[in-house]
Amino acid sequence: MSGAGGTDDVRFAGYAAIFDRVDRGGDVVRAGAFGRVEAAGVPLLWQHTPGSVIGVVEAAREDRRGLRVIGRVSARTAAGREAARALREKAVDGLSFGYRVREARGTTPRELVALELVEVSLCARASARWARAACSAWPRRNCTSTRSGRRIMRSRDGWASPPS
Repeated sequence: MSGAGGTDDVRFAGYAAIFDRVDRGGDVVRAGAFGRVEAAGVPLLWQHTPGSVIGVVEAAREDRRGLRVIGRVSARTAAGREAARALREKAVDGLSFGYRVREARGTTPRELVALELVEVSLCARASARWARAACSAWPRRNCTSTRSGRRIMRSRDGWASPPS
């Protein structure tokens, strides 16, 4: 996960969205809203800042709980090193996402039923309090979120497989 100087890339897993919970903005994401999301081309940002690309989203897909994401924070930039250090030290564990609304219902709360995923962000304060990220390290096969204790990576479904 990290060399002696803490300058290696950091891989993490977590949930960028949790279904059927009202977030701080008054929105609730419904299951199926992301459809068959493609992780390729989705930037990993630091604190939702468009100019601070800190790595890559390796995988993103819906499961029963929400939008599960695996990403890698790159130590190649200053922002990436800052984010990697904060994640390793558990100073930051918020995971969030930017989106375009394709379809929504109602206003209070607004139900998001079809979304286009635009970006995923590591952040200090996620809009959904339950959306969290946790570091992972090889060859470790399970990664547990820092607050809920739920497993967010499992070897049986391939999410914990090292990249080829």
